[in-house]
Amino acid sequence: MKYTTATFATAMCNVLPAITFLLAWILRLEEVNIWKVASQAKIVGTIVTLGGATIMSLVGGPTIGLPWTKHHQNVPSTTTTTTNVVSPNELNPVKGALFIAAGCFCWACFYNLQAIALKKYPAGLSLTSLICMAGALQGTALTLVLQRGNFGIWSLHWGTSKFYASLYCGIVNSGIGYYVSGLIMNVKGPVFVTAFNPLNMVIVAILGSIILSEQLNLGRVVGAAVIVIGLYLVIWGTSKDQKSSKILVNTDENVEQVNKELSEVKSSNQTVIIGDESV
Repeated sequence: MKYTTATFATAMCNVLPAITFLLAWILRLEEVNIWKVASQAKIVGTIVTLGGATIMSLVGGPTIGLPWTKHHQNVPSTTTTTTNVVSPNELNPVKGALFIAAGCFCWACFYNLQAIALKKYPAGLSLTSLICMAGALQGTALTLVLQRGNFGIWSLHWGTSKFYASLYCGIVNSGIGYYVSGLIMNVKGPVFVTAFNPLNMVIVAILGSIILSEQLNLGRVVGAAVIVIGLYLVIWGTSKDQKSSKILVNTDENVEQVNKELSEVKSSNQTVIIGDESV
């Protein structure tokens, strides 16, 4: 955020599904065959979802007058009056893009590592507890280093919005979020989980319009529609791949069963022949 704008950072963070998809492909966590329609749908859906998130972040357009936002049309935005605007001379888009890409790469590695860990350690609650405990220890160590002598940083601020926001992030975002994503990841894979990441922008835009009376423009609506189309393609491709893999597994099991029956018949025939020869 120090080297780029908020809009640019939001758009760049939506490359997470694409990076996760590439890593899962390399690590053989995701079955991809570019000659199959299902795999093509997953690839195109990931690209379309990224494009929709970019449209929501970068494209404006005329304001859509909704009934619950009309009385706020003439009110100036609070973000433009209270937020400190960074000077263009202080911006460094290249450095900012590299930092954001590195963060998204680490986040994608975390999702793929969680998928690998769940295969060998399927206890989702225990794994979530270990992840949260490791994050708490790392955050504590980093705070001790960066905030030396600032003891006020450890204040809980009981009853304030900051306290409830921290409580919500710890319980819902970290605890429940990691556990639920692990359950889905164990069945659908890491790409399916991260494909819904750009949907956060759609939910925030809708809730912001209803609760905070924020105005929606045409770019956000078009971007949200594109994101929904991309998610549908990813979901459809994943379901098709799972159905085909189940069919292959069933056919392999049937072949093994037939081979066992044939071997049993051959062994019984051999015993009968040996018995006849002895007689």
